Amino acid sequence: MTTSETLPGTAPEETIGSPLAHPAFRWLLAGSSVSFLGNAIAPVALAFAVIDLGGSATDLGLVVGVYALADVLAVLFGGVLGDRLSRTVMMQGAAIAAAGTQAVAAASLIGGWGSIGLLAGLGAVNGALGALGGPSSRAITQQTVPAALLPSAVAWRRLSQNVAQIVGFGSAGLLVAYLGSGWCLAIDAAGFAVAALCYAFVRVPRVVAPSGAVSMLGDVRAGALEVFRHTWLWMLILQALLYHLFYGGAQGVLGPIVVGDAISRPAWGWALGAMMTGFAVGGLISLRWRPRRLLYAGCWFLALTACFPAAMGLSDSLVVLLVGAFLHGLGLEIFSVAWDLAIQQNVAPDMLARVFAFDMLGSFIARPVGLALTGPVAELVGYRTWLVVVSAVILGSCVVALLVPDVRRLERGS
Repeated sequence: MTTSETLPGTAPEETIGSPLAHPAFRWLLAGSSVSFLGNAIAPVALAFAVIDLGGSATDLGLVVGVYALADVLAVLFGGVLGDRLSRTVMMQGAAIAAAGTQAVAAASLIGGWGSIGLLAGLGAVNGALGALGGPSSRAITQQTVPAALLPSAVAWRRLSQNVAQIVGFGSAGLLVAYLGSGWCLAIDAAGFAVAALCYAFVRVPRVVAPSGAVSMLGDVRAGALEVFRHTWLWMLILQALLYHLFYGGAQGVLGPIVVGDAISRPAWGWALGAMMTGFAVGGLISLRWRPRRLLYAGCWFLALTACFPAAMGLSDSLVVLLVGAFLHGLGLEIFSVAWDLAIQQNVAPDMLARVFAFDMLGSFIARPVGLALTGPVAELVGYRTWLVVVSAVILGSCVVALLVPDVRRLERGS
């Protein structure tokens, strides 16, 4: 669902074959790509910064944990503000503020006056800023292109995000080794500043929310009602919660241990590389493939995400591991494009940021819990047994979703 008027700086949609032909979308794509590149480097730099300051694994967990907690606390308000205010302004403001906080963190490490407490505090601020700007960033996509090009625009954004992360993760270790953690955080700060500049050129008609709710909590409630109005929407948000609850620990806690012991430590890095390659291939496929029943097709591909934990739990073969990781990335990316497009095309424009906020909340809440519980539970039942359980839960949740008529029947818009 998009505004019917032609966007500033764009040609009529019948003469334009690619979202890249639209200036607003190009600036949005550039800004978000730079942000994802910097954000892929920052976690590696932060981890080594905590270690260099004498921190333990518990200290690192605290720094990461306060970031995640700030995400959870702020994301719903980010959705409300994204539907109340200019989404461009929300994105710019969050990026400018994040550039400032990362610059302070970088300066503290370069200048030798940093501390773990300071990094934790700045991390909490950054987590909140990301949550405030994130819903607006996702919701604004449909305002930058004509409706007919929205599927391609969603696929392009996902593809650019994955490529930026591949480059960022791949270069982070070398950058930290040669430049140091402080200068790597400075790169992230510069990335946010560049992103803010790009967002200044994203000129789109403003979506004005109808008058009604008079309070922030009232707007949150209206967003929740919109989510529960669509069975496919709340059902798949629930599925996402289960996925992050079970899979987050499988990758973040058990994967390095099981693969490192059974095959080798480098094999774990290769597996993550194979998964990111799957993401990239899935993005390329989504640029061309347009399934009519997008969520039905997407859920079948989402079932492929069970392959990675199954490969870790059932096999010591490097080939099986890499294939499972690749299929995981491929399936998740094709589903993610379908999911994003389904929301963009079926939720009212003035509700989009709030709905995306609830979608993000389902992931933010479940993942930290899963990371905390995976270790103790896996110790009781066995690492490999728990990985098989994770695979079964993922597969079972996909089967349940496919049994829901609204999921099977929802069709892609024109």
